[in-house]
Amino acid sequence: MAQGNFFYQVGPKPRVLGVVLAGGAGTRLMPRTRDRAKPAVPFGGNHRIIDFALSNFVNSGIHRIKVLTQYKSDSLVSHLSRCWHLSAMLDHYVEPVPAQQRMGKQWFQGSADAIYQSLNIVADEEPDFVCVFGGDHIYRMDVRQMLGFHIKLKADLTVAGIPVPVEEAREFGVMEVDAEGRLLGFEEKPSQPKEMPGKPGWALASMGNYIFDPDLLTDAVTQDAKQDTAHDFGRNILPMLYPSSRVFGYNFLE
Repeated sequence: MAQGNFFYQVGPKPRVLGVVLAGGAGTRLMPRTRDRAKPAVPFGGNHRIIDFALSNFVNSGIHRIKVLTQYKSDSLVSHLSRCWHLSAMLDHYVEPVPAQQRMGKQWFQGSADAIYQSLNIVADEEPDFVCVFGGDHIYRMDVRQMLGFHIKLKADLTVAGIPVPVEEAREFGVMEVDAEGRLLGFEEKPSQPKEMPGKPGWALASMGNYIFDPDLLTDAVTQDAKQDTAHDFGRNILPMLYPSSRVFGYNFLE
């Protein structure tokens, strides 16, 4: 059975909500981000960086997509409104969601807080799965393969990862996984990155792309919001969840 088509063969097609985190300032890309958010930075002519995440979703059959915006979002919103038109008759859309301050008079405090302040979009859609992806990465991905992996292993949360040499892994969030891929630990920029099983010299670095069970996502960001944390998926949500939930690392290159 092809891994990428797994969820099409086990029953009705699931309802999947794609959420793109596109609110970052992107200070490392200055001066290109002086007047726009990092996902809105031009790439290859008329395209923008966010087009990679959106294309990955759409070409994977995920047609309900919310884009969470915050920092200097006018350029990004203009691009979405002019270039991303899906079929409303089929309930397909790419919709920008600005920071709404639903939970108080504050802007997004981190990636987890962005979801927490936007939980209404999850409740309204009633999805079977929520894909939370960054909007500032340049890559091509068939999300169906990751979703098939998630379903096959009955995961509560799956984190996309990419193998990198151990020497370079010190600059990333690194997942420690067992032979099945189940998460045993997670560290941001570790001094001694854990190697991948059966692949000495390599570590599994998080890509910052997640597939969640909706109830787990809601509970996790709500619990995190009550604590004094960085409200970040890597730093806070993963360490909170992997000891008690079925959390897996998905190798993007396999």
